[in-house]
Amino acid sequence: MRIPALIVLSVALAAAGCSSESEDPPPSATRVGVATVESGPAAPPIRTTGVLANKDEFRLSFKVGGVIQRIAVREGEHVRKGQRLAEIEQTEINAQVEQARQSHQKAQRDVERGERLYADKVISLEQLEGLRTQRAIAEAALNAAEFNWSYAAIVAPRDGTVLRRLAEERELVAAGAPVLVLGAQDRGFVVRAGIADREIVQVKLGDAAEIQLDALPGTTLRGKVTEIASGADPASGMFGLEVAVDPTDVTLKSGLVAKLSIVPAAAAGGARAYVPIASIVEGDGHRASVYVLENDRVRRREVQVAFITNDKVALAGGVNVGDRVVTDGALYLDDGELVVPVADAAMPGAALEAQQTSSGAREP
Repeated sequence: MRIPALIVLSVALAAAGCSSESEDPPPSATRVGVATVESGPAAPPIRTTGVLANKDEFRLSFKVGGVIQRIAVREGEHVRKGQRLAEIEQTEINAQVEQARQSHQKAQRDVERGERLYADKVISLEQLEGLRTQRAIAEAALNAAEFNWSYAAIVAPRDGTVLRRLAEERELVAAGAPVLVLGAQDRGFVVRAGIADREIVQVKLGDAAEIQLDALPGTTLRGKVTEIASGADPASGMFGLEVAVDPTDVTLKSGLVAKLSIVPAAAAGGARAYVPIASIVEGDGHRASVYVLENDRVRRREVQVAFITNDKVALAGGVNVGDRVVTDGALYLDDGELVVPVADAAMPGAALEAQQTSSGAREP
């Protein structure tokens, strides 16, 4: 009777040993990057490219033509209001002023002599009035000559920066021909751009805008729409608009290429859920999927894509603002998988690590 008992015990121990050897180890968690679902405008921003410029630009010229004697400033130089910027050779204009002055003095003497002769009844009243008319004409000519003389020099109308120098010393310029272009500093900078007809109808005065400059990568400026054209440009068919740049400490220069992103007021009236584009898996048109973090596991959700802007995707439904979605490693997950979230900032190689960890966990 004892031998069968020993056999039964041996068989039981062997079965228990086999069972413990064949039992699978618990699965390890996959490390993934996560991001929080954010709220954003209900419509995509309007994007275009423009040119940065001073709000006020003055094309300065001489009132009269002549030879430029001196230009006292160079391009990029800062000037103060009232500063003398350029002068024209004044020999000719001085001669015109002197000629007009002598004519006026002669007309004055003729009137004085005519009044004495009229008092002695030598000339008639009509003749005296003629002399007075000649004096008035000579006085008007003198005033015109002196006015032209006062504009034989270019004076800065405002504090600003010399943007362009269009002529050089000893050049002959016509009256009114631009010599210098001055950008006023007190009115700030604007971005002038053009957009299509389907977009111009969405834009309103005061709409917010983001401005990025190719010359200053990583710098984002803010502004507002201040001018909207009422008609299209005949050559391009585009509608012009102007965005005033908010005051900033960044050094700006007229002529820089600017990228505009305008959020229409109509878009700001609603909101959508925004997720990083890296969180989208298996997109097909407007349909896609994301993995949402629930406790320590991920759940796959179907979402509706509204539009894509930069590195964000606006969704029409499927997730809520505040949810956490998987970004790095999302392509290698299964519904319900155990994960360990890692901060995005600490994951320069998180996608590769998540792939390797996930692949190791699924090896048979």
